Amino acid sequence: MPIQKRWVVKPQGNSLTVDHIATSLRIPTVLANLLVQRGIDTVDKAKKFFNPRLEDLHNPFLMKDMERAVERMEEAVAKNQKIMVYGDYDVDGTTAVALVYKFLRHIGHNNLMFYIPDRYTEGYGISKRGIDIAAKKGVKLIIALDCGIKAVEKVDYATQKGVDFIICDHHLPAEEIPRAVAVLDPKRNDCNYPFDELSGCGVGFKLVQAYAQKHNIPFSEIEQFLDLLVVSIASDIVALTDENRVLAHYGLKILNSSPSEGLSSIIRICGLEEQNITIDDIVFKIGPRINAAGRMRMDEYPEDSVPSGGYAAVKLLVEGDEDAAREFGDVIDNFNQDRKSIDRSVTQEAHDFVENNPQLKSQKSTVIYNPKWMKGIVGIVASRLIETYYRPTVVLTQSNGFVTGSARSIPGFDLYQAVESCSDLLENFGGHMYAAGLTMKPENVEEFKRRFNQYVEDNIDPRSLIPQVEIDSMLSFADITPNFFRELNRFQPFGPGNNLPVFASEQCVNGGDARLVGADAEHLRMDLTQRSAPSARMQTIAFQQPSHYEWVRAGKPIDICYQIIENNYRGKSSLQLRIKDIKSQL
Repeated sequence: MPIQKRWVVKPQGNSLTVDHIATSLRIPTVLANLLVQRGIDTVDKAKKFFNPRLEDLHNPFLMKDMERAVERMEEAVAKNQKIMVYGDYDVDGTTAVALVYKFLRHIGHNNLMFYIPDRYTEGYGISKRGIDIAAKKGVKLIIALDCGIKAVEKVDYATQKGVDFIICDHHLPAEEIPRAVAVLDPKRNDCNYPFDELSGCGVGFKLVQAYAQKHNIPFSEIEQFLDLLVVSIASDIVALTDENRVLAHYGLKILNSSPSEGLSSIIRICGLEEQNITIDDIVFKIGPRINAAGRMRMDEYPEDSVPSGGYAAVKLLVEGDEDAAREFGDVIDNFNQDRKSIDRSVTQEAHDFVENNPQLKSQKSTVIYNPKWMKGIVGIVASRLIETYYRPTVVLTQSNGFVTGSARSIPGFDLYQAVESCSDLLENFGGHMYAAGLTMKPENVEEFKRRFNQYVEDNIDPRSLIPQVEIDSMLSFADITPNFFRELNRFQPFGPGNNLPVFASEQCVNGGDARLVGADAEHLRMDLTQRSAPSARMQTIAFQQPSHYEWVRAGKPIDICYQIIENNYRGKSSLQLRIKDIKSQL
């Protein structure tokens, strides 16, 4: 049975403000209310929201250390010093490396290499192995992307070897900032940059923007790299507000009109060539394929590289030849197929473990450990377990003699603080409120389990353990017209801070064709009408909600909450309600 959810209708905006915006912009009142709910409470703000402009991007030199970073890049370029572009093995890191690497090639600096640490032998972040290889190959400058903000000792180690660092990160810093030439991170307490929700790739792009700005390189020359940036923004689930909204808006334009060869290869594999690619397409189709490379082991590596699945991802993203990009794209897709198979198997094992352990099942958090599980997929498994048990979750495995894992949270609970409360048991950790990574010695696992569970027990609000669906507004089927959907689409790109709205409609009944679909009859497809608007008939799909089938077939009424989407099937498009939850009504 699915978890019972709480429905919470958001407070409606000030009626006078809503009416004024609706009248001025000639949009439905429901959509004007959405704007006001999101803090867009004037006509001018609404016009700016609906028309993102590149001119609204912040000056990159407002970021602390930016001037120093650009000066060090200038020195490296002027002296033809070898640069290593270094990044994390996930989507954010690999797109960031590809973006900065391609920019350096674009300005004519070819004395460079890229490096992605191996998830299994080096782990997350800056590694001594990477620094040693850089020094051996004559690298004088490492530009680190999506990592490095806590690499105090590693940066000192690099300095001793004559290698400078520019760090471009977006994770929370510790008290001590690495002694790099420049540390770009909008989350630094001493950084006054006006927007601190950039992705790691976003921080890398601000470095590129600053360099271009200082050297009078037209923005149009760096705009081509925004296809990589939007993939990072979507995949890293950063806020789609402020500067990210502008960058994602223009990045989607590039992704849909003239993507790089590497991304074109993935778009082809995903079957998205003839569709308008959205943030959802990146999150669920493009991003996972890039991520899969860093999760899987590779058997063969280029001679000038180090073992790392992430290498293949960057190689694809920087590739300019169509045939080579297709070849790398197929390799990446094979990784993704393997990843999905392992993911399903481990998720089932983890689920069975919880079900067969009554004490664990009754707790307010889940911490499970199996040294045989693959390190690259434990984060995915943690997210899958939350879908079933809905509570803070840590999944641990073993790698290189240490226990390592990923933690995921639920809305309203600060996971990072929970992990930090156990920091004396950990070798290292990092992350944010809803996701974290951690490493410990095997002998600390049981104590970590006990203390983490106790922290959750003592600090979580019991109401947080009941899934909540936030509903933006009640809606009548009669209001869902093609024009309404066109205006709703102007809210794109959707994501955190500007989520695809959730509406609710009451007293809906089967229009006559309710049926279960899917390989295991796990989805419920219905054409519904509403008693208050009997002439309006809506096509709906309720994924993983088969339990209401008999009730609906019997003609009994239901309340539904849903998102309005465009369904493309065999060349035809139609409006569809993607149902998030169903409540049966007597």
